[in-house]
Amino acid sequence: MGSLTSVPPREATVRAPPSRAERRRLARCDAVAARLAELHAIDDLLSDATAVIAGGWVQHAWFAVATPLGERLLTAHQVTLVDVYPVTGACLAGSIVLAAGGPDHASTQLVRRTLDLTWHALRDDPEPPAVLCPSPPVRSMRLLDLTRWNDAPGRTRTDVTDLLASARDLAALHRSLSHGEPAAVAAE
Repeated sequence: MGSLTSVPPREATVRAPPSRAERRRLARCDAVAARLAELHAIDDLLSDATAVIAGGWVQHAWFAVATPLGERLLTAHQVTLVDVYPVTGACLAGSIVLAAGGPDHASTQLVRRTLDLTWHALRDDPEPPAVLCPSPPVRSMRLLDLTRWNDAPGRTRTDVTDLLASARDLAALHRSLSHGEPAAVAAE
């Protein structure tokens, strides 16, 4: 049989807590990483919204669904019917909501930030927004702007997919601007 040997206990290393400056630097690194992850998720959502529009686009309604009596346009008050009937089309905002998982996901941060970025793309505003989380009334007005734009006479499906592509380009621009931040923060 083997013999038992005694291993001397290791000395416990007590580390001093990080300094306040180090905690701030780490918090900034976390914030940059979170922003990059969110921008990637927004890009994926915009790509999925483009696929929704390719399947069908509507004006003056959020969604179109196929019912046994034929196609039916759904306004905001009837959106729960997308869980009952197959969706055959969506407006600009509806495509983003549907791509995120449907009306139950409409109030998520990802959907809200995607709509905000799409609004900035509509306004040809390449600068990072000064307010990352606009107030609810501002968000409502931006959604109204996107809805009016979608419903404008003469608007086409191509216009909508082009706007979604512009929003994806804007997300990529914001990602590229953010990629330099981790190195700057790490160098502090």
